[in-house]
Amino acid sequence: MADERYTEEPELDDIPVEGQEDDEGAGLYEHFAVTADRGQTPLRLDKFLTVRMEHCSRNRIQAAADSGNILVNGLPAKSSYKVKPLDRIQIVMPYPRREVELTPEPIPLDIPYEDDDLLLVDKPAGMVVHPGHGNYEHTLVNALMWHFQQQGIPAGEHSRAGLVHRIDKNTSGLLVVAKNEIAHARLAKQFFDHTITRRYVALVWGNLSEDEGTVTGNIGRSPRDRQKMHVFADGSDGKHAVTHWRVLRRYGYVTLVECRLETGRTHQIRVHMAWTGHPLFNDERYGGDRILKGTTFTRYRQFIENCFSLLPRQALHAASLGFEHPATRREMRFESPLPADFRALLEKWEGYSSEVKGER
Repeated sequence: MADERYTEEPELDDIPVEGQEDDEGAGLYEHFAVTADRGQTPLRLDKFLTVRMEHCSRNRIQAAADSGNILVNGLPAKSSYKVKPLDRIQIVMPYPRREVELTPEPIPLDIPYEDDDLLLVDKPAGMVVHPGHGNYEHTLVNALMWHFQQQGIPAGEHSRAGLVHRIDKNTSGLLVVAKNEIAHARLAKQFFDHTITRRYVALVWGNLSEDEGTVTGNIGRSPRDRQKMHVFADGSDGKHAVTHWRVLRRYGYVTLVECRLETGRTHQIRVHMAWTGHPLFNDERYGGDRILKGTTFTRYRQFIENCFSLLPRQALHAASLGFEHPATRREMRFESPLPADFRALLEKWEGYSSEVKGER
């Protein structure tokens, strides 16, 4: 029997760069592969894999099969599938295997909801969600591992800390986290099917000409700068991406918008809004960290610098998350208020906007 344990090399577009997170993951990664012997007698797939995989229970294998993560000869297979001679069996997951062992850390978390199957985290800006590329400490995963450990959940059950999606390091807001294999598989399926509802609040440069609209454009790694994403308008490259936006408040030189994701690509809102000529306020990577609209007066320049100091990151917050509960099937929806730095920024713009109107 040929037995292989390795991580499949992801495509270049699937490799996260430092400080960058995918919103819903990118592609599938091979975690385990095996080819059955020529003399293999018919045997249930879950039993076959339980024997061959160390430290992996039959329940976890069944959950992976139910979610379509076990392939036989390239096609998803159920636990009851009877393995035949020379069958090629792969376990694939929407994340690469860990490069190093992670350690639980007692980092405080804002958890607005938790039950036996899942929890919601309201992530602060500045916290990396998933370890990688030199960031193996002080991440959300390290904090979740500690949280689960305090609940007596065995280490083997929280080695991935239940992540089914991510948001950027410097984006604040809501994430849903699974607490068991079944919940993880069912939530991941909802993200894959795009049935999760996600609403973000963003402050963008410029005064949008319409009150609402939709941005459609394939997103992939920039051919000029691999640290950035790029919109391929002609569909020649990248992955299909759709962002719906609606104006919430106009401040003249900047606009507060609500963005609803139909897909979830890396940096989707940031790159889509920049592509339309309205990058996020203080988004360093996509050109929003300089004055793009407004006057040339020294007083205005100082005002913008003060705003950048109040919110030293891109003005983006994951404000709402809706999904079907993986166990009860009940529709759930959660809201997160704007964090203090974002509120302070908007108060600053409210004052400036009122002052400008008063001078007219």
